[in-house]
Amino acid sequence: MVSKVTKRVPVKSVKDMRNNNNNRRWRRKTPVTTVVAASSAALATIRRRITKLFSKITRLSSKKTSYKILKKTAADELEAVCRTLVFDGGDAAPPLLPPSLSRRGTVFLDLDETLVHSQLLPAPERFDFVVRPVIDGEPMEFYVLKRPGVDEFLESLAAKYEVVVFTAALKEYASMVLDRLDRNRFISHRLYRDSCRHVDGRLVKDLSEVGRDLGRVVIVDDNPNSFSRQPENAILIRPFVDDIFDRELWKLRGFFDRSHCCDDLRVAVKHYQQR
Repeated sequence: MVSKVTKRVPVKSVKDMRNNNNNRRWRRKTPVTTVVAASSAALATIRRRITKLFSKITRLSSKKTSYKILKKTAADELEAVCRTLVFDGGDAAPPLLPPSLSRRGTVFLDLDETLVHSQLLPAPERFDFVVRPVIDGEPMEFYVLKRPGVDEFLESLAAKYEVVVFTAALKEYASMVLDRLDRNRFISHRLYRDSCRHVDGRLVKDLSEVGRDLGRVVIVDDNPNSFSRQPENAILIRPFVDDIFDRELWKLRGFFDRSHCCDDLRVAVKHYQQR
């Protein structure tokens, strides 16, 4: 009868087992491992946020909109999201406008007496439309007359620039006027009275707070107090009331058609002011 030979498995010594346990405890407590784990968790969180935002952008881009100019690709939107995740934060106040990756210049336009003229009752002889905002609980009625050439001016400007209306008027009133004035959505952004600064009892439109390169910015306004912080960026326009022969917007249209390729729009503005 053949006896079975049992193969003995070597057993580690107690000392070896203790050393292995100590090594495992050391590996768990190493600072490098802790930092790597924390970094991986942070990266995973950012990756999830980017994925979620990208999905939202994709859904929005698939919908039909009325915007025909200044379209952005999903890749551009994603890059803007990434920049926001990385650079936003801190104690500084956020800029008045969202980030723009385009090198197009930005034109800030005043509303009242620049693009339109509005008045309360009695109704004027000529007006283009009426808006009825409620301000401080009080319903009001404004009769609005468009400046000659404003429709063509906005369309021409939007083809080469980012167009922003920056008005010292209240949002309740101004938003209704712009909804009627800008049917084709040539205006990219709107800024109202709450975006102005109060300086010595005056409302000032401080362009240093808009989040744009001041070399690529022009503001058009009929009130010099509005651009007192950046006069080198400003074009003072003659106030409009009801002159049907007014041609100020045609002059501006010619200026902006020639100047959109300038590296520093302040140089072009200086030449225009000296005319």
